Amino acid sequence: MKTALETNDSSQMLIDERRRHILSLVQSQGRVLVGELSRTLGISQITIRKDLEHLQSRGLIQRTHGGALRMQSGALFDPSLQEKQKQHSQEKQRIADEAAKMVQEGQCVMLDSGTTTTAVAHALKRYSQLTLITNAVNIAAELTNTNFEVILIGGTLRKNSFSLVGPLAEDVLNEMHADILFLGVDGFDVETGITTPNFLESRVNRAMVKAARRVVVVCDSTKFNRRSLSRIVPTSAIHCVITDKNIPREAEDALRSQNVELILV
Repeated sequence: MKTALETNDSSQMLIDERRRHILSLVQSQGRVLVGELSRTLGISQITIRKDLEHLQSRGLIQRTHGGALRMQSGALFDPSLQEKQKQHSQEKQRIADEAAKMVQEGQCVMLDSGTTTTAVAHALKRYSQLTLITNAVNIAAELTNTNFEVILIGGTLRKNSFSLVGPLAEDVLNEMHADILFLGVDGFDVETGITTPNFLESRVNRAMVKAARRVVVVCDSTKFNRRSLSRIVPTSAIHCVITDKNIPREAEDALRSQNVELILV
Protein backbone atom coordinates (compact mmCIF):
# COMPACT_ATOMS: atom_id res chain seq x y z
CA MET A 1 0.00 0.00 0.00
CA LYS A 2 1.37 3.46 -0.99
CA THR A 3 2.07 6.00 1.69
CA ALA A 4 0.59 9.49 1.49
CA LEU A 5 4.03 10.83 0.53
CA GLU A 6 4.37 8.33 -2.33
CA THR A 7 0.88 9.21 -3.61
CA ASN A 8 1.68 12.92 -3.57
CA ASP A 9 4.98 12.31 -5.41
CA SER A 10 3.18 10.26 -8.07
CA SER A 11 0.46 12.89 -8.47
CA GLN A 12 3.03 15.67 -8.82
CA MET A 13 4.89 13.67 -11.45
CA LEU A 14 1.69 13.33 -13.49
CA ILE A 15 1.04 17.06 -13.19
CA ASP A 16 4.57 17.88 -14.34
CA GLU A 17 4.30 15.45 -17.25
CA ARG A 18 0.98 16.99 -18.32
CA ARG A 19 2.40 20.51 -18.14
CA ARG A 20 5.44 19.49 -20.15
CA HIS A 21 3.10 17.99 -22.74
CA ILE A 22 1.05 21.21 -22.91
CA LEU A 23 4.21 23.29 -23.22
CA SER A 24 5.41 21.06 -26.05
CA LEU A 25 2.10 21.58 -27.88
CA VAL A 26 2.32 25.37 -27.48
CA GLN A 27 5.89 25.42 -28.79
CA SER A 28 5.16 23.17 -31.78
CA GLN A 29 1.74 24.58 -32.76
CA GLY A 30 2.16 28.17 -31.64
CA ARG A 31 -1.13 28.11 -29.81
CA VAL A 32 -3.42 25.92 -27.69
CA LEU A 33 -7.07 26.26 -26.64
CA VAL A 34 -8.42 25.39 -23.20
CA GLY A 35 -11.45 23.54 -24.59
CA GLU A 36 -9.39 21.36 -26.94
CA LEU A 37 -6.86 20.48 -24.22
CA SER A 38 -9.68 19.59 -21.85
CA ARG A 39 -11.21 17.22 -24.38
CA THR A 40 -7.99 15.57 -25.57
CA LEU A 41 -6.50 15.13 -22.08
CA GLY A 42 -9.77 14.28 -20.35
CA ILE A 43 -9.23 16.94 -17.68
CA SER A 44 -11.47 19.79 -16.55
CA GLN A 45 -11.03 23.23 -18.07
CA ILE A 46 -10.37 24.62 -14.58
CA THR A 47 -7.34 22.32 -14.24
CA ILE A 48 -6.11 23.24 -17.72
CA ARG A 49 -6.35 26.94 -16.88
CA LYS A 50 -4.31 26.34 -13.71
CA ASP A 51 -1.68 24.55 -15.80
CA LEU A 52 -1.53 27.43 -18.26
CA GLU A 53 -1.29 29.98 -15.45
CA HIS A 54 1.57 27.99 -13.91
CA LEU A 55 3.43 27.90 -17.24
CA GLN A 56 2.87 31.62 -17.72
CA SER A 57 4.17 32.37 -14.21
CA ARG A 58 7.42 30.70 -15.25
CA GLY A 59 7.61 32.83 -18.39
CA LEU A 60 7.14 29.85 -20.71
CA ILE A 61 3.89 30.82 -22.48
CA GLN A 62 1.65 33.82 -23.03
CA ARG A 63 -1.91 33.43 -21.75
CA THR A 64 -4.78 34.65 -23.90
CA HIS A 65 -8.54 34.52 -23.52
CA GLY A 66 -9.45 30.86 -24.05
CA GLY A 67 -5.94 29.51 -24.42
CA ALA A 68 -2.25 30.34 -24.69
CA LEU A 69 0.37 31.38 -27.25
CA ARG A 70 4.02 30.53 -27.73
CA MET A 71 6.11 32.94 -25.69
CA GLN A 72 7.88 35.54 -27.80
CA SER A 73 10.86 37.53 -26.60
CA GLY A 74 8.96 40.81 -26.50
CA ALA A 75 7.83 43.20 -29.20
CA LEU A 76 11.23 43.06 -30.91
CA PHE A 77 11.02 39.34 -31.69
CA ASP A 78 11.74 39.06 -35.42
CA PRO A 79 12.10 35.46 -36.64
CA SER A 80 13.74 34.74 -39.97
CA LEU A 81 11.79 33.75 -43.07
CA GLN A 82 13.18 30.22 -42.78
CA GLU A 83 11.87 29.93 -39.20
CA LYS A 84 8.44 31.22 -40.20
CA GLN A 85 8.16 28.73 -43.07
CA LYS A 86 8.06 25.88 -40.55
CA GLN A 87 5.02 27.29 -38.76
CA HIS A 88 1.36 26.65 -39.69
CA SER A 89 2.15 25.69 -43.29
CA GLN A 90 -1.25 24.05 -43.91
CA GLU A 91 -3.15 27.10 -42.70
CA LYS A 92 -0.99 29.37 -44.85
CA GLN A 93 -1.69 27.27 -47.93
CA ARG A 94 -5.47 27.42 -47.40
CA ILE A 95 -5.24 31.18 -46.85
CA ALA A 96 -3.18 31.59 -50.03
CA ASP A 97 -5.62 29.58 -52.13
CA GLU A 98 -8.52 31.72 -50.89
CA ALA A 99 -6.56 34.92 -51.53
CA ALA A 100 -5.84 33.92 -55.13
CA LYS A 101 -9.60 33.63 -55.76
CA MET A 102 -9.96 37.37 -55.11
CA VAL A 103 -7.74 38.26 -58.08
CA GLN A 104 -8.89 38.80 -61.66
CA GLU A 105 -6.89 38.27 -64.82
CA GLY A 106 -4.95 41.37 -65.84
CA GLN A 107 -5.02 43.08 -62.43
CA CYS A 108 -2.13 44.72 -60.62
CA VAL A 109 -1.40 42.85 -57.41
CA MET A 110 0.90 44.00 -54.62
CA LEU A 111 2.55 41.54 -52.23
CA ASP A 112 4.32 42.26 -48.96
CA SER A 113 7.21 40.05 -47.83
CA GLY A 114 6.56 36.98 -45.65
CA THR A 115 5.81 33.29 -45.79
CA THR A 116 2.04 33.64 -46.20
CA THR A 117 2.42 36.15 -49.04
CA THR A 118 5.01 33.85 -50.62
CA ALA A 119 2.34 31.13 -50.60
CA VAL A 120 -0.06 33.63 -52.21
CA ALA A 121 2.53 34.33 -54.94
CA HIS A 122 2.72 30.62 -55.70
CA ALA A 123 -1.09 30.34 -55.81
CA LEU A 124 -1.29 33.25 -58.27
CA LYS A 125 0.55 31.18 -60.88
CA ARG A 126 -2.86 29.90 -62.00
CA TYR A 127 -3.28 33.22 -63.85
CA SER A 128 -1.75 34.10 -67.22
CA GLN A 129 -1.34 37.87 -67.06
CA LEU A 130 -0.81 39.91 -63.92
CA THR A 131 1.32 42.86 -62.90
CA LEU A 132 2.99 42.04 -59.60
CA ILE A 133 4.57 44.66 -57.32
CA THR A 134 6.58 43.43 -54.34
CA ASN A 135 9.36 44.39 -51.93
CA ALA A 136 10.28 40.72 -51.43
CA VAL A 137 13.30 39.42 -53.33
CA ASN A 138 12.26 35.79 -52.83
CA ILE A 139 8.75 36.45 -54.21
CA ALA A 140 10.18 38.12 -57.33
CA ALA A 141 12.40 35.06 -57.81
CA GLU A 142 9.38 32.77 -57.29
CA LEU A 143 7.64 34.41 -60.26
CA THR A 144 10.53 34.48 -62.75
CA ASN A 145 9.09 31.51 -64.67
CA THR A 146 5.70 33.22 -65.30
CA ASN A 147 4.48 35.70 -67.90
CA PHE A 148 3.73 38.25 -65.19
CA GLU A 149 5.20 41.72 -65.27
CA VAL A 150 7.11 41.71 -61.97
CA ILE A 151 8.11 45.02 -60.41
CA LEU A 152 10.63 44.67 -57.58
CA ILE A 153 10.90 47.98 -55.77
CA GLY A 154 14.32 49.24 -54.73
CA GLY A 155 15.65 49.76 -51.24
CA THR A 156 17.91 48.31 -48.59
CA LEU A 157 17.82 44.53 -48.20
CA ARG A 158 16.68 43.10 -44.87
CA LYS A 159 18.37 39.71 -44.95
CA ASN A 160 16.14 38.36 -42.18
CA SER A 161 13.02 38.66 -44.33
CA PHE A 162 14.44 39.05 -47.89
CA SER A 163 12.55 42.36 -48.05
CA LEU A 164 13.55 45.78 -49.39
CA VAL A 165 12.96 48.73 -47.06
CA GLY A 166 14.01 52.34 -46.57
CA PRO A 167 13.35 55.74 -48.19
CA LEU A 168 13.98 54.48 -51.74
CA ALA A 169 11.34 51.75 -51.33
CA GLU A 170 8.85 54.25 -49.91
CA ASP A 171 9.48 56.76 -52.73
CA VAL A 172 8.89 54.12 -55.41
CA LEU A 173 5.63 53.00 -53.77
CA ASN A 174 4.40 56.60 -53.68
CA GLU A 175 4.38 56.45 -57.50
CA MET A 176 2.55 53.10 -57.68
CA HIS A 177 -1.08 51.99 -57.75
CA ALA A 178 -2.38 48.45 -57.28
CA ASP A 179 -5.84 46.91 -57.49
CA ILE A 180 -5.25 44.75 -54.43
CA LEU A 181 -2.62 44.36 -51.71
CA PHE A 182 -2.03 41.13 -49.81
CA LEU A 183 -0.34 42.04 -46.55
CA GLY A 184 1.18 39.65 -44.03
CA VAL A 185 1.50 40.72 -40.38
CA ASP A 186 3.35 39.70 -37.22
CA GLY A 187 0.72 40.95 -34.81
CA PHE A 188 -2.96 41.84 -35.07
CA ASP A 189 -4.64 43.52 -32.14
CA VAL A 190 -8.01 44.75 -33.39
CA GLU A 191 -7.91 47.80 -31.12
CA THR A 192 -4.35 48.76 -32.09
CA GLY A 193 -4.23 47.52 -35.68
CA ILE A 194 -1.62 45.46 -37.50
CA THR A 195 2.00 45.52 -36.36
CA THR A 196 5.49 44.36 -37.26
CA PRO A 197 8.71 44.17 -35.20
CA ASN A 198 10.72 46.27 -37.69
CA PHE A 199 10.15 50.02 -37.94
CA LEU A 200 11.46 50.33 -41.52
CA GLU A 201 9.24 47.45 -42.62
CA SER A 202 6.19 49.16 -41.11
CA ARG A 203 6.84 52.33 -43.13
CA VAL A 204 7.06 50.38 -46.39
CA ASN A 205 3.91 48.42 -45.53
CA ARG A 206 2.11 51.70 -44.79
CA ALA A 207 3.12 53.04 -48.20
CA MET A 208 1.76 49.84 -49.76
CA VAL A 209 -1.60 50.34 -48.05
CA LYS A 210 -1.80 53.89 -49.44
CA ALA A 211 -0.99 52.62 -52.94
CA ALA A 212 -3.67 49.89 -53.02
CA ARG A 213 -7.36 50.18 -53.81
CA ARG A 214 -8.18 47.13 -51.68
CA VAL A 215 -6.20 45.93 -48.64
CA VAL A 216 -6.40 42.26 -47.65
CA VAL A 217 -4.57 40.99 -44.56
CA VAL A 218 -3.48 37.34 -44.83
CA CYS A 219 -2.41 35.74 -41.55
CA ASP A 220 -2.94 32.61 -39.48
CA SER A 221 -4.96 32.84 -36.26
CA THR A 222 -1.92 32.87 -33.93
CA LYS A 223 -1.20 36.46 -35.01
CA PHE A 224 -4.30 37.77 -33.24
CA ASN A 225 -4.19 39.38 -29.79
CA ARG A 226 -0.49 40.11 -30.35
CA ARG A 227 1.22 43.48 -30.60
CA SER A 228 4.63 43.99 -32.11
CA LEU A 229 6.88 47.06 -31.97
CA SER A 230 5.63 49.21 -34.82
CA ARG A 231 2.08 49.77 -36.04
CA ILE A 232 1.48 49.61 -39.78
CA VAL A 233 -2.11 50.87 -39.98
CA PRO A 234 -5.21 50.79 -37.78
CA THR A 235 -7.88 48.17 -38.38
CA SER A 236 -10.06 50.81 -40.07
CA ALA A 237 -7.62 50.89 -43.03
CA ILE A 238 -8.21 47.18 -43.79
CA HIS A 239 -10.95 45.95 -46.11
CA CYS A 240 -10.67 42.18 -45.66
CA VAL A 241 -8.95 39.57 -43.47
CA ILE A 242 -8.31 35.96 -44.52
CA THR A 243 -7.36 33.66 -41.65
CA ASP A 244 -8.03 30.18 -40.31
CA LYS A 245 -11.00 29.07 -38.22
CA ASN A 246 -9.08 29.12 -34.93
CA ILE A 247 -9.26 32.91 -34.73
CA PRO A 248 -10.15 33.99 -31.16
CA ARG A 249 -13.87 34.64 -30.87
CA GLU A 250 -13.42 38.13 -29.45
CA ALA A 251 -11.19 39.10 -32.39
CA GLU A 252 -13.73 37.70 -34.85
CA ASP A 253 -16.56 39.66 -33.24
CA ALA A 254 -14.48 42.85 -33.11
CA LEU A 255 -13.58 42.64 -36.80
CA ARG A 256 -17.17 42.05 -37.85
CA SER A 257 -18.34 44.94 -35.65
CA GLN A 258 -15.96 47.22 -37.59
CA ASN A 259 -17.39 46.01 -40.92
CA VAL A 260 -14.17 44.28 -41.95
CA GLU A 261 -14.87 41.39 -44.31
CA LEU A 262 -13.68 38.20 -42.61
CA ILE A 263 -12.99 35.00 -44.54
CA LEU A 264 -12.27 31.86 -42.48
CA VAL A 265 -10.60 28.87 -44.14
